[in-house]
Amino acid sequence: MARPRKPLLSRERIVTTALALIDAEGLAALSTRRLAAELGVSGPSLYNHFTTKDGILDAVADTVIAEVDVSALATGTDWRTGLLAWARSYRAALAAHPHIVPFLAQGPGRRPAGLKMADAAFGGMVEAGWPPAQATRICAMVRYFVAGSALGSFARGFVDDPSAYDPADYPHLGQAHLLAEHQQRVDEGAFETGLLALVDGLALRHPAPAPPPRA
Repeated sequence: MARPRKPLLSRERIVTTALALIDAEGLAALSTRRLAAELGVSGPSLYNHFTTKDGILDAVADTVIAEVDVSALATGTDWRTGLLAWARSYRAALAAHPHIVPFLAQGPGRRPAGLKMADAAFGGMVEAGWPPAQATRICAMVRYFVAGSALGSFARGFVDDPSAYDPADYPHLGQAHLLAEHQQRVDEGAFETGLLALVDGLALRHPAPAPPPRA
């Protein structure tokens, strides 16, 4: 029997192609018609795997979140170590796919990987002694911070033309034209500075351990 000329359509292939399209051209580029064309299939064939475009986006978003390592949040790990490792892995996953971040920022919805990450983060903080309400706020804070950091580049927001920063108008921006050249170091350094400040600040507010029972 002759082999099919094109790979068989599958959920994994649809999601992989959709993510590649979003990475290359942004969320607005994704439509079922465009995705079908990229896959070399007819539009209706997608509905054998996904009933809506939002279903495809959910699967793409969950694929990205599945890359986040939450293992350091396991019970018994120092909460600071776990929080730092989670935030760094979370940012790395989102920074690799910045165009999907606005969709991810809406929350996990019913997506399994998103809910597992939320469960691990919240559980890790509660197990470390944080009250549930405060643990919820900490997890939300990390999500805000990571999403904002991954959404765009601070350094690339400055043009590399020295003439754009006339010292008569901007006396403190004489080196701003160099920021884009050092984008990774600037952006990652800013993230690390903020993350460490957040964790150090939380450490000052961590509930004191209960005293041991009297004999």
